[in-house]
Formats: sequence, structure tokens, C-alpha cells
Amino acid sequence: MGPTVYDPKKHAVILFDGVCNVCNHSVQFIINHDKNGYFLFASLQSPVAESYFSTLGISDKNLRSIVLIEGEQYVTESTAVLRICKRLTGLWKILDVLILVPPFIRDPAYRLFARNRYRFFGKREQCMIPSPEIKTRFLD
Repeated sequence: MGPTVYDPKKHAVILFDGVCNVCNHSVQFIINHDKNGYFLFASLQSPVAESYFSTLGISDKNLRSIVLIEGEQYVTESTAVLRICKRLTGLWKILDVLILVPPFIRDPAYRLFARNRYRFFGKREQCMIPSPEIKTRFLD
């Protein structure tokens, strides 16, 4: 079975750093807590991401953030994380209350973590290769 066809009415796309250990573990976590298969994935290093950058007008090709694309809109950094949590099963939904904290407070904490994630958790030499069970959730 090939990759899922992206339908913006049924799915959102998460662009993530494919060589980041934390990001790869986060993708696995999201898959395990996204029982409806709402989220699809592509690495920031992929041609799929490059296409989204062009289509959505994302000019920062050195983006170090997670990107959540819903329809023709996208969000990054802490807003993306909180919107993702809102859709997950379990208590993760309650983190959505943090959306009330203004981004100018939330995002610097996100950026600090993002700048240091390789140092704390390491990185891979190549993007993760999804297992056959979850391959349909990846666009690249």
C-alpha cells in the first residue's frame, strides 16, 4: 500500500526535522495517540516539505520548527505543538489551555529547546524510515 493521499478536509500535515531524535520520537508518539489518522507526516528535509514551503510562501528554508499545515494555513513552534495536542487522545488535549498564554511568551521557550535539541538528544545521520505499519501516514 502506498502513501496516503492528502485530503485537506480529512488530514493535517506535520513537517518535522527528520534527523532529530526528539522529533522522530514525537512523530511516533503522535501516531500512537492519533487514533483517527488525522495527521500525516513529512520531514522538513524532503521534497514534499519544499513543495509546501513554495505553496504556502514559507521563506525560511532553515526552519528549525515543527510546522502544522491545516488546509491552506500553517502554524509553527509552540502553536503547532498545542494544536497537535488538542487532537490527540488522552489527557494531552488539556495542554490546549496553554494556547491562552501569548506566543511571545511560549515561543522563546520553544526556540530555546529547539536550539539545543541535538545537544541534549542527538541526531541521526539520515531521516527515519517508517515501518510498513505506519508508512501510509508519510507523504515522502
